Amino acid sequence: MAFILALRNIYKNKKNSLIIAFLIAVISFIFFIGNTIIEESNMSLYQSFNESLTGDVVIQKKGDISMNLFGANTPVIDEYFEIPVLPFYDSIMELVQTQKGVAGITTQVSGKAFLDIHNTRELALLCGIDAHSYFSMFSGISLEEGRYLQSGEYGAMITVDRAQRIKNNSGVYPQIGDSLLFTSGGDLGFKIRMVPIVGIFKYKNPGLFMNEIIIIDPQTVRVLNFIQVASSSQVDIGEEAAFFLSADIDDIFNIDTSAQGAPAQESFSADFLQTWLSQSKAQPDVSGAGGDWNFIIINLEKKVKTKAFIKSLNKKLEPYNAMAVDWRSSAGTSAILLLLVQVLFNAGMLLVCVAGVITVINIILISVFRRTREIGTLRAIGASDLYIKSLIFCENIFLSAIAGCAGILAGLLLISWINSLGFIIPNELISSLLGGDILKLIFIPYVALLSFVLSVLLGVIVSIYPVQVSLKIEPVEAVRHG
Repeated sequence: MAFILALRNIYKNKKNSLIIAFLIAVISFIFFIGNTIIEESNMSLYQSFNESLTGDVVIQKKGDISMNLFGANTPVIDEYFEIPVLPFYDSIMELVQTQKGVAGITTQVSGKAFLDIHNTRELALLCGIDAHSYFSMFSGISLEEGRYLQSGEYGAMITVDRAQRIKNNSGVYPQIGDSLLFTSGGDLGFKIRMVPIVGIFKYKNPGLFMNEIIIIDPQTVRVLNFIQVASSSQVDIGEEAAFFLSADIDDIFNIDTSAQGAPAQESFSADFLQTWLSQSKAQPDVSGAGGDWNFIIINLEKKVKTKAFIKSLNKKLEPYNAMAVDWRSSAGTSAILLLLVQVLFNAGMLLVCVAGVITVINIILISVFRRTREIGTLRAIGASDLYIKSLIFCENIFLSAIAGCAGILAGLLLISWINSLGFIIPNELISSLLGGDILKLIFIPYVALLSFVLSVLLGVIVSIYPVQVSLKIEPVEAVRHG
């Protein structure tokens, strides 16, 4: 009975009802579209980084500064930040291998260096990997030319995007076997290393900076980062290598090298250095001893909850001065900023909801005052407080539910229209967040459900105060307004 009467009142006060429904539908529409775009970006970023770079969990050295796989998450200090070596590597690795729910484990040492090839010089992000386990973990890496880097091999793999950029700058497309010259500097001087290109690859769903990554052998990254390799074995080096390891810049470029025990040369030249670098190979990789990696990267089985796994693992990592973080922290600023955007958007939606609730409450109050005779008459013939409450709640919740459905339907029509346009995204950041160069939105069921719940919740909230007012109407009011 109350429901039928509520429908009659909605129709009778259709003008006010349409205003209320429109306001709630707009709120539902904005919430649905905004969170659809943000959630799609979240899903795209997660897939991109999870399948290509970060996995589900990353173990790093504990510190006061939040860091990603290639530096600090704070741009102001990133230029001066050095990624610390993971302590107690062997012990941590043994611990991780005993954890339930682990689907894959690999390791990484990261660095930055200047790359020179075909008269092109640019900054590169170096991803020193354990080739034995790395490529089997990341299905998002697709080989285009050459082959994958092998365990114990000195070499590098560049992205198709970088190869094309080198061609655009120099007119020469990099070939398998071409030499890449890396240089880095630090407090101890500078390091130069040369390795061949063994493969050209692409990420199936690249993030914002992923095309700048060079996959390379870990020993080269350690040398460029001035990391002492953990090894218990004695390593012998020749007189040529001893000279270059001990000499500073002035010794190399200003002093006759024949007087320093290096091969007799009339003068030192770039050609001589390039030849020496290409012919001299570092000693076999001894990284298995541990202590010279920056990160341990973990993939989890699908049934395992990441947050619970990280919480449990961090308790066990306490004695090792290490910590586990999720993919978002390891991915860097783009993923963190997206989370911030989501928080700010929904905080803004909260303010919109507050303004909408105040407006709707005023409209409902006007409707209640206009229905004083009706409510008073109902109370006079014995209608209980519960009946009056249910009447007003039914009206507003039903109206809000219809408005919520209308807002979601409008959102679906907008998504369908946008997808039909085939709009090309000109901005690299936005295209990386949405997972492609063509703007295409998807329907996310739980976002639609949240939008509907929000609209119904607004219907409940806006009814609370008007219900209290209606319960104060006495039967005598019906006679007075009769």
